[in-house]
This record gives sequence, C-alpha cells and structure tokens, in this order.
Amino acid sequence: MDSTDEVIIERRGSAGIIRLNRPKALNSLTLPMVRTITSALEEFAIDHAIAAVIVKGEGERGFCAGGDIRLLHQSGKEGSDGAETFWREEFRLNHAISRYPKPYVVLMDGITMGGGVGLSAHGSHRIVTERTRLAMPETGIGYFPDVGATWLLPRAPGEAGTWLGLTGLPVDAADALHAGFADHCVASSALPVLIDAIAALPASASAADVHALIKTMATDAGESRLAANRDVIDRAFAGDTVEEILQVLAKESGEFAAESAGVIAGRSPTSLKLTLRLLRAGRTSGDLAECLNRELGACLGILYNHDFYEGVRAAVIDKDRNPKWSPASLAEVRSSDIDRFFVPAQPPLFAA
Repeated sequence: MDSTDEVIIERRGSAGIIRLNRPKALNSLTLPMVRTITSALEEFAIDHAIAAVIVKGEGERGFCAGGDIRLLHQSGKEGSDGAETFWREEFRLNHAISRYPKPYVVLMDGITMGGGVGLSAHGSHRIVTERTRLAMPETGIGYFPDVGATWLLPRAPGEAGTWLGLTGLPVDAADALHAGFADHCVASSALPVLIDAIAALPASASAADVHALIKTMATDAGESRLAANRDVIDRAFAGDTVEEILQVLAKESGEFAAESAGVIAGRSPTSLKLTLRLLRAGRTSGDLAECLNRELGACLGILYNHDFYEGVRAAVIDKDRNPKWSPASLAEVRSSDIDRFFVPAQPPLFAA
C-alpha cells in the first residue's frame, strides 16, 4: 500500500490515516484515488496493529467536493468507458465503507459534497464541524444524487432527504446530524488533538472505545434549520411528483418555502424528476447494494442525456452558471424519458 500525490497513506500509532490530497481541486476524486483508498482500507482491515481508520481532506477548504465531474464529462463526450469504470469502482468503495469491519472515522471538515458524502456518510464514526457544508448538489448539473444517496436520503427524518436531494442546497453540521449523515460535531480546531487521541488507543480498541473518545470532544452543533422547518418540508415534499411539491410550496408562507421553490425552479427538470423517482424507489429498497445497482443504471443513462453535459459545461468548464436545460420545463419531461434511466446496468455491481 503506497501513498500517491493525490492520496497520502500513513500509520500513526493504532490509526491508519487516509488523507485526500488534491486541495486545489477541493480533493475531488479521480479513479486512481478511489483505487488507492480501496487498497488502503483493505490492508488496514487485516492489519492487527490498526484499531481504526481516519479519513480526512488536505487543505483549508474542505474534505471532498465529490467526483471529478470534468473527467466524467470528458469520458462521456469521447465515448470511452472511463466514466463507467469510475462509477463502478466508486460505488463498490461506498459499499465497502458501509460494511467496514473496523471503526471508520471520517472528518467532514468544510466542503463535503457528492462523492465526498459517499466517502463519509456510509461510515461508522462520522464527524462534522462548524465549517461543514454538506450537499448533494447534482440536480444543478443535470445529474442526480448517487454514491448511495438514494439509500441514505429516504432514511432522513420525514421528507428532509427529498428536500436535500431536489434542492441540492448545502447544509451545516446541525442539519447533517439531523438528517442522519453524521454522528458527532467536533470543533475544527480540535481535530488534530482528536486524531492523536485515536492514534494513542491500543490496537485492541473497539468501536465503542472510539465512540466514547469522540464523545468526550463533541460540541453542540446548534439548531438545525431542517428540523425547525420540518412541518413545511414534510407537507410539501411528500408529493410524488415535482409539480405537486412546487404547488404545495407555492401555498406555503415564509422564506424557507420560497427559497426552496426558487432553487428547484433553476434545476434540471429531467434531473428533478429522475431524482424524485430514485428517492421513492430507494425508500422501499432492501439495502444499499440494491440502490447502488439502480444508481449505476441511471449513471449509464446520464451519459446519453443532454442536461449532464450542459450542466457540467455551465458549472465547471465555461463557468457561466447559465445552463440551458432540455427539456426546459417539467411539463415537457415525459414519464418515458425517465423510464430509460431505469435500465439495469450489466453486469450489476452486486448480485441480487
């Protein structure tokens, strides 16, 4: 197991530490990074000297901004298999994290979005800070919440997950805790001390020992905006069509409903309808693997969808922030347009 320029692997006491090291790109994930992380986790799992794994991002701005969508965009344009290979290996990593046999401590300090949520929210010991900005912003780039988010979001309280998935808006530590995406809030300035404390645990330390240690350093995250607006969220986002959701939001008074409706109005109509259907399917799914299989099929459909290329162009290539969605309205997106994203990928990631 070797470090690379983009992922630094180290052992410190009883801790195996994985450091994402693309700070200029907000630690966005490439295929080599996914492979290095996977390899490190596999080796730490069987190393009797390692009690826990710690995953963190380098740089001042955040943990991980997601997958490198510029590379996925390029692969799709070229017709290569690079995007599919990335998704397959990333999703397998997400699943492996959910089943990891040792404490998986992830420091969601700063920006934690998209693929960064996949690296963190499936873990056993998820730490946010006062700097955390967590989001699944994919409807804004003609994509959908992936990396197992269609398993996680439907399991948030009430309809909070539907709000998160459709709006794509960033939330803070208190909201991440409320939504079930994190377990503890620790002050950002205290993280180096926490890392040293975990590393000082004996190799025989259990998940309960790690939990107890983190709890001694946990702080109050404050009030959750999502919790404070739960009544509005649950009324509006219970709808089974995006149109129904917007109709209810229009009848609600208050800034929160107006902001939510305004944001949704600017998202890709196709992505909104796809996301809502995936979230509703995820609600009745039996496990994470089933959702990841479904997401992979949708990913392959995205490669033939105008809005993905247009959304990435507007966000990260030309950076004009002015995507021209097609179809341009919810009314123009037919049910059959969404059906094609539900063709299962072959072979599936996980056997049924």
